Amino acid sequence: MKKLVLIRHGESLWNKENRFTGWTDIDLSEKGIEEAREGGRRLKEEGFKFGIVFTSVLKRAIRTMWIVLDEMDLMWLPVHKSWRLNEKHYGLLQGLNKAETAEKYGDAQVLLWRRSFDIPATPLDKDDPRSPAFDPRYKDLTPNEIPLTEALKHTIERMLPYWENNIKPSLNVHEHVLVVAHGNSLRGVVKVLKNISDKDILELNIPTGIPYVFEFDDDLNLLKDYYLADEETLRQLMEAVANQAKKK
Repeated sequence: MKKLVLIRHGESLWNKENRFTGWTDIDLSEKGIEEAREGGRRLKEEGFKFGIVFTSVLKRAIRTMWIVLDEMDLMWLPVHKSWRLNEKHYGLLQGLNKAETAEKYGDAQVLLWRRSFDIPATPLDKDDPRSPAFDPRYKDLTPNEIPLTEALKHTIERMLPYWENNIKPSLNVHEHVLVVAHGNSLRGVVKVLKNISDKDILELNIPTGIPYVFEFDDDLNLLKDYYLADEETLRQLMEAVANQAKKK
């Protein structure tokens, strides 16, 4: 049996402050560090033996991965980083408080920006110093690959080639594969694996730090999926994610 484990990074400092983060490179909070430790402990207790790891190029995901692997005594594993696993780019919303933005523009508009499948927020200007074009980690990307804003549709489109060419084939080689990334890039993976519609994927809320396990047969047909968390804890965490952008 093959197993793929997805982990959304632990709580970041901007998650804690309820701010849109996107491609802004923000570190974990103390709570996020503990979430990563607990995720690693749970995976070790369940007997996971990963052969390869994938993550984004943003430090909140990378640090989560380090902590998880440290807890499992697997820091020697090969790690592959890709910008294609980055969070959705939130354009001019990046850095803004979600609840305060909802107070100003209304819950419906912020929900549209945050969760619409194909309507992105207002983009950054191409000369904005916050543009990824000025970040050396993206120096090899073409102008068309560098986002100034994204909707979920665009995040999934740039994630899909990496899934098809890198992550999915690794399941043919390794029994257990780990992916540590972000809420929206991981929603893209889940959408593909479970064949979720464009409409229904908007209702999927992935909590921070909780391992999400997908089991496959040897032909990579999905058998089942589940979180390594009890139902009540999971429900509360998912509700918290869903309510982040509502007015206070």
